[in-house]
Amino acid sequence: MPLISYGRAMARHAERHPERVAIVHEDRAIAFGELARRADRLARAYRALGVGPGDLVTLALPNSIEFFEAALATWKLGATPQPVSSRLPELERRAIVELAKPALVVGAPEGERYAYPSVPVGFDPGEPGAEDEPLEDVVPPCVRAMTSGGSTGRPKLIVDLVPAQCDPDAGENGMAPDGTTLVPGPLYHAGPFMTSWSQLLCGGRVVLMTRFDPRESLALIERHRVDWVLFVPTMMQRIWRLPAAERERFDLSSLRRVMCTGAPSPAWLKRGWIEWLGPERIYEAYGGTERTGGTMISGTEWLAHPGSVGRPTAGRKIRVLRPDGSECDPGEVGEVFMMPPGGQGSTYRYVGAEPTATSDGWETLGDMGWLDAEGFLYLADRKTDMIVTGGANVYPAEVEAALDAHPAVRSSAVIGLPDDDLGLRVHALVDAPRAVSESELREHLAKHLVRYKIPRSFEFVSEPLRDDAGKVRRSALRDARVKPA
Repeated sequence: MPLISYGRAMARHAERHPERVAIVHEDRAIAFGELARRADRLARAYRALGVGPGDLVTLALPNSIEFFEAALATWKLGATPQPVSSRLPELERRAIVELAKPALVVGAPEGERYAYPSVPVGFDPGEPGAEDEPLEDVVPPCVRAMTSGGSTGRPKLIVDLVPAQCDPDAGENGMAPDGTTLVPGPLYHAGPFMTSWSQLLCGGRVVLMTRFDPRESLALIERHRVDWVLFVPTMMQRIWRLPAAERERFDLSSLRRVMCTGAPSPAWLKRGWIEWLGPERIYEAYGGTERTGGTMISGTEWLAHPGSVGRPTAGRKIRVLRPDGSECDPGEVGEVFMMPPGGQGSTYRYVGAEPTATSDGWETLGDMGWLDAEGFLYLADRKTDMIVTGGANVYPAEVEAALDAHPAVRSSAVIGLPDDDLGLRVHALVDAPRAVSESELREHLAKHLVRYKIPRSFEFVSEPLRDDAGKVRRSALRDARVKPA
């Protein structure tokens, strides 16, 4: 059928199946009919506060049903949701709001004032009245505006240039209209945001976690017969670290697809999941919120190309270039550049940054990698995170994957610190709930890495080094340990 607006698509599901559960969050569930009614009331309230077509609406809400209601209300007015973490410090939140210049801030903490209208968490627009006229159907010109700090730490907005419209009878990425998707990650990140709405917009159900927990995620898959889930490697690792008897006692037979994205998945971890659930259920995707490029690989393909993140999808193109701009040979590491089918500028625009591109419009997210002879992409690391130590290149992601393979390690981060002799020394931060010695880690790493890649120094920490979306900010970790000159 022809594409229709997100607002109309959700209204159609509410008309067809008003009592069908749309979202489950903790001990609460909401049906499509109620979700549509609540979003309509919010939309009228937002409109009264000045929100209109083409505006941005900042959503500073935690994972909740309220988040979905607010996003849908925003789309119903032709505006664009701009999610941010509800746990940001005030200064960071203010910097993003000033960059976005939104028509409305939803979820502003008590006492926090902006130059723009705002409503708090739990905002109640009240019950509908007789004066409430129907909302005009409108297609928002931009589906979302996600926030990213990138490698610089300075905020930027990535405004998706695709209109907020869809075919409500067609699922995406293997999702079924009668399917159930588990969303364990934060909705202010692109992956969980897009995954959850892809399932809802085709009439399926979302099971939302407030925060990821490995045991609870398996229990929810069993309880709700989840068939689709998006994990980041950190989540998959924490599930894998559960005792085998505990991990295997859950019934996961309903799962059709486990998608991994957000960071490169260590080969040992991917192989373990493939052996556990079968290659036909395990997938990995790579790409940025910018959608300039993207790849996907199934577990079956991965077994033939271990370590790869797949080949380009949907007409996208990928090149790997040397510093002089020439194309790398198969197997040669260089910087990964991408081109969407519609050409440069067809998928997004930045607010607060400029793209890094070649003179002919190929853009890069700053990742290093290589292509094999069959066109499968392999990632090394972020260009800005690469450590040159004693003249040799060390990619932190490779060292972290080896560290994380040790059963005592929950998470790790590898950075380069100044060294008079080497220029930079490889330094490892290790989050290990179970006691492990530096010598034991060195012995373990010697089985996986050449000598110069083994960290020269170790630092043990007591908190996870990656956030709920599996991201680690190595630049911030470096800055905290390097004194200004």
